[in-house]
Amino acid sequence: MQKNNEEKSFPKVRLSWYPGHMAKTKRQIMEDMKLIDVVIELLDARIPISSRNPDIKNLTKNKKKIIILNKIDLADSNASKKWQEYFSKEAVTLLTDSNSGTGVDKVSRKIEEMMKEVKEKEAQKGRINKTTRVMILGIPNVGKSSFINRISKKKSMEVANYPGVTREKKWIRIGKSQELLDTPGVLWPKFESEEVSLNLAFTGTIKDDILHLTDICYELLKVLMTNYKSNLMERYKITEDEWNQVISMNNKTYELMKLIARKRGAIVSGGKTDDEKVSRIILEEFRSGKIGKITLELPKD
Repeated sequence: MQKNNEEKSFPKVRLSWYPGHMAKTKRQIMEDMKLIDVVIELLDARIPISSRNPDIKNLTKNKKKIIILNKIDLADSNASKKWQEYFSKEAVTLLTDSNSGTGVDKVSRKIEEMMKEVKEKEAQKGRINKTTRVMILGIPNVGKSSFINRISKKKSMEVANYPGVTREKKWIRIGKSQELLDTPGVLWPKFESEEVSLNLAFTGTIKDDILHLTDICYELLKVLMTNYKSNLMERYKITEDEWNQVISMNNKTYELMKLIARKRGAIVSGGKTDDEKVSRIILEEFRSGKIGKITLELPKD
């Protein structure tokens, strides 16, 4: 970690992370799409644009679609409403928290509404009680498994707080008239902007061993210091005097890391800051919502 008088900046790199199974999954999605009536695209409400695979728009064209902003329990409520309005211009957009189940029950009802006219036409041809086939798509770590467990009302999927859990496609029954096809999370081959790479790293979509943990935390703190000062002060019991002292320093971001480290006991022998330990603390508390409900992207940006 740089400790000189200049503010540290994130390395100017373009991260590329595309495990082989993801290329295979994309090909399988293209094939399975022929069987699908409705597509659910699951996004992380904290980073709706960064968590959106740009390939999905082409893969799902001409299909009925629902966009879901998930993890609203971790996101700024006002920002989520703005994003819902933004995406509603493209498709039906719903807000959910798959951990608590908030909003999930609305999804099946919305699918039935969308398919009502189609089913009426099918019934006229004698095809009664036709099952609606739904595909759920999203990048790793947007909460697909917990969402599926909620909507199917059973623990059918493995859930974990790290990307890459779901690896094989699986049909899950939802009520009497819907079947949902889950797919592994698919990232795209190259992230075109540094901001997207960072947002995915902040939320844990990119595994922490791909980038330096301290660099990820450092860049996150820079964002939070600008937009969520009160959250940081409340979480880490920072006084106004301490905050003013920190921001008066040339390398204010690292000074804040050191202050948090002292408050949380992330100190090694000699009184030096344990950069990795304090970085893990801050990232875990951001990802779990302990620092507060935070959204890193807004429609106006």
